[in-house]
Amino acid sequence: MTTPKDAILARRRLTNKLIAARDAARLRPFFDPGVTVIVGDGGVISGVEAVIAAFAAQFADPDFTAFVRTPEAVELDAAGERAAERGTWVAVSRSQGEHIAGWYLAAWTKVRGQWLIESETFVTLRG
Repeated sequence: MTTPKDAILARRRLTNKLIAARDAARLRPFFDPGVTVIVGDGGVISGVEAVIAAFAAQFADPDFTAFVRTPEAVELDAAGERAAERGTWVAVSRSQGEHIAGWYLAAWTKVRGQWLIESETFVTLRG
């Protein structure tokens, strides 16, 4: 039986793969419709449509390679319906390699048996 932590970590691995593949449309099922993302420079992206559009715009840049999130911990609430994931992230480009990096925190919520990203906050510490 898959634990909630294992399910969240598996979904994170899939998002990393889809980002590396530049497949913005296939990222949609990983996000809650009302998702909020605070990007590394403090900007805010609200709603799944805006998040997918932001990914698509980045994927259009020929220098973009990937964003890689590396989880360090996943903690669940007592009811097993919400979770916090924290870890490190890097942005990779063809010309600069790993050029922007920092920490992130993702809030996950369980909706109809599926874990969705409710919010993400990225803090740029290098780059």
